[in-house]
Amino acid sequence: MAKILMKGNEAIAAAAIKGGCKFFFGYPITPQNELPEYMARELHKAGGCFVQAESEVAAINMVYGAAGSGARVMTSSSSPGIALKQEGISYIAGAELPCVIVNISRGGPGLGGIQPAQSDYFQNTRGGGNGDYRLIVYAPATLQEAVDLTMEAFDVADYYRNPVVISGDGMIGQMMEPIEFKELPKREIPPKDWATTGTKGKRKPNIINSLALDPAELEKHNIRLKEKYDLIEKNEVRYEMYNIENAELVIVSYGTTSRIVKNAIAALKQEGINVGLIRPITLWPFPMKAFDEIPKTVKALLSVEMSMGQMIDDVKIANKGRYPVHFYGRSGGMIPTPDGIAQKVKEILGGVK
Repeated sequence: MAKILMKGNEAIAAAAIKGGCKFFFGYPITPQNELPEYMARELHKAGGCFVQAESEVAAINMVYGAAGSGARVMTSSSSPGIALKQEGISYIAGAELPCVIVNISRGGPGLGGIQPAQSDYFQNTRGGGNGDYRLIVYAPATLQEAVDLTMEAFDVADYYRNPVVISGDGMIGQMMEPIEFKELPKREIPPKDWATTGTKGKRKPNIINSLALDPAELEKHNIRLKEKYDLIEKNEVRYEMYNIENAELVIVSYGTTSRIVKNAIAALKQEGINVGLIRPITLWPFPMKAFDEIPKTVKALLSVEMSMGQMIDDVKIANKGRYPVHFYGRSGGMIPTPDGIAQKVKEILGGVK
């Protein structure tokens, strides 16, 4: 199949349609606007429905309704918009409804700016809404990976009856790269006998709800959700190990930042410094076991992020105190450079005895 040159936001939208998305509800915000624009133009051609809601809060509750009917549904936004959707996301997770949520993140806090950032790591992986719930979070590093993960996300959401987040940033949304829409392995999805599709007089009505006033019933529900999340942690972890063998230091980085890290690794290699990379593809579940594969030649770990340091908490947990953990980051829309990363590596290795 021939490759097509596309902008990231449009490629993700096209992948969603190919992944079976039939409903999109959203609200404009930079730097993800090309995604809903593409959906507005193209989704109806695939028999779907696009609605620009009156607000982010309205959009996520429309997602709740469509997901409750068993339809494949998606919304997208950027950081402050995702913040406004958090209550609805908690409702959707609590009601065990499948959907896909795209966050093309930008600098913060508050309204911040419109340049790329990764400062929504806590928001995506910890859940900004109330209660004990988890979101499956993918962090693509290339547009091809963004396309593949978006198409698969609908199957994963349906399989686990859980929201799936595609966590990108302004670079993923705005850059152009050649991509192809490949046929991906399909999962066997359980029948959606829970959906509110009308009884037709043949069954009792399905009730979709996240309210449980009996504390014993709510605890039972939370225990069952935890069992599902444990299964996701067992089956859905994804990561890349890069140039790990005989590394003196291992960098942990994800998304577009990991691409910059690879350039830094190449430059350091020319100076005789061997550095490896652990790249989480799933931010949740986080690839804890990848850290068990770190060779004994390693002297330290370095978390490199486009934030003031959020993933570093997971790196420290996964590290289990085995190596010193350092941090290098840029924030507010400032992007790390290979030279800056390489200099930090040299400082760390120069100080390690």
